[in-house]
Amino acid sequence: MQMHPTRTQVRSSGFTLIEMLVAITVMALLAVLSWRGLDGMARAQAQTSQRADEVLTLQAGLAQWKVDLDALAQLPRVSNLDWDGRVLRMTRRTASGGEGVLVVAWTRRIDAAGGQWLRWQSPVLSTAADWNESWSRAALWAQNASTEDRAREVPVTPLEDWQLFYFRSDAWTNPQSSDGSRGTAMTPPAALQLVSQQTVVPDGIRLVLTLPPGQAISGKLTVDWVRPTFGSEKS
Repeated sequence: MQMHPTRTQVRSSGFTLIEMLVAITVMALLAVLSWRGLDGMARAQAQTSQRADEVLTLQAGLAQWKVDLDALAQLPRVSNLDWDGRVLRMTRRTASGGEGVLVVAWTRRIDAAGGQWLRWQSPVLSTAADWNESWSRAALWAQNASTEDRAREVPVTPLEDWQLFYFRSDAWTNPQSSDGSRGTAMTPPAALQLVSQQTVVPDGIRLVLTLPPGQAISGKLTVDWVRPTFGSEKS
């Protein structure tokens, strides 16, 4: 006698349409949740990487700031440090310590994106005429940079404001106060020669940066530089 499958037997051999729709819906929800989780992880990783890059860039900029100050050249009748309230100009030795010097400038520029801390550097200079030109160009660059000068600048970090203080006579003072610590531009000799003559450089320089919100580091950041020969002179 031929047996016919019961309704229970037919049901156990597969899924109903409703069960298939429910399973597909659950899988779709799981896929959406998984995608959102992965997207959130990717966004968090990208943000962390961006913050790390911002910190590294700021650290590199501050390290360069100290290197420039440590390498201040001591030349007769040549300004090696000057702050006019807008730009800090320096005359410094080259990294290799060979012939010639560099003129370096630091300033803050405001554009559509906000304030930016910038560093400018001249080519290697070996004559008085080259130094005079670069010293003047550094001041003009801070006021109205040409296309050529912009090519020689490096953006360091977004910046709301910055201040400088000189440590002189055992106190922090305004760099523009009249105590002879500001370098006075004088006519340099026919060729620049590095000598051991001590020029008027403050014992220390305090840099106060006001970093905008939204950065990896925001608010006020204070960095002190001490003249390398400061301690040895008093011992």
